[in-house]
Amino acid sequence: MTLVDNAVYVSGVRTSSPRDLDETYAALRARGGMAWIGLYRPGTAEVQSVAQEFGLHPLAVEDALKGHQRAKLERFGDTLFVVLRPARYLDDVEKVEFGELHVFVGADFVVTVRHAESPDLAAVRHRLETSPELLRMGPQAVLYGILDEVVDRYLPVLAGLENDIDEIEDEIFAADQDVSRRIYELSREVIEFQRAVHPLVHMLDALQRGSEKYGLDAELQTRLRDVQDHAIRAADRADSFRALLQNALTVHATLVGQRQNDEMQRLTESALAQSEEVKRISSWAAILFAPTLVGTVYGMNFEHMPELAWPLGYPFALLAMLGMGLVLYGVFKWKKWL
Repeated sequence: MTLVDNAVYVSGVRTSSPRDLDETYAALRARGGMAWIGLYRPGTAEVQSVAQEFGLHPLAVEDALKGHQRAKLERFGDTLFVVLRPARYLDDVEKVEFGELHVFVGADFVVTVRHAESPDLAAVRHRLETSPELLRMGPQAVLYGILDEVVDRYLPVLAGLENDIDEIEDEIFAADQDVSRRIYELSREVIEFQRAVHPLVHMLDALQRGSEKYGLDAELQTRLRDVQDHAIRAADRADSFRALLQNALTVHATLVGQRQNDEMQRLTESALAQSEEVKRISSWAAILFAPTLVGTVYGMNFEHMPELAWPLGYPFALLAMLGMGLVLYGVFKWKKWL
């Protein structure tokens, strides 16, 4: 349903739950107080209806209809237009889902336009309705409740991101092949989270700076400071997560390079070992070839050969074989082939 919840509050108490927008306008005019209209993915007709009734600025209405806006706070006359980027962590897929919430805050009305499942504004409404003294402070109290809910829902997101980063650190040193892709995807989520939470810090600061000018209750100022403190801590944690992921990517690249260098060194050492083995085999082959050559020549059984009738021919041949072998051994030893 487009109209999720719809009520008129007088002195912090819910006095009417109209069935449609026209009844809401009539009840507000008759009873006074404050109207809180909750819309979920409304069409043009619903948004134009509240825009005409409460005099909303066309630019803000256009943003609410189109969606895909950055987090921001703008003032159009007496109306505040707030865009928030709520988030929730999906445990089953280990992803962060970002929503979009538009809030129009006037003197006697609050209109919320949701484009995603989160945040749970029903919980916000219930909590405020059980605190009439707070709801009695008017539309600014509703805005506070919404801001508080959005910031509180950031905490489980931060816990989920922190757990993912811890897992990545383990995967880096386990040489997981897909860890670089996961680091990149998680970095994008952290950057998106930063874009959601950092503007919120400045928005809360702007609300407090304008508190005297627009008559913001002292109790609401205190509560907004508490929300801002939580938002600052969330932003700081997101900044630290981004730094951790950048370091993790650097460490991963270093480890990959080191592993590649180790593999190249291992291959080089293996090639050198094979080369040394070839050198040794070649050296011994050459040493054995020299006496074989002499023996082969004098084993050809020709009738007329030098030194055949020489009495010292045989021992000379043996000495020649031994000498050639020793000379070659010395040469190869000097060249460190043996």
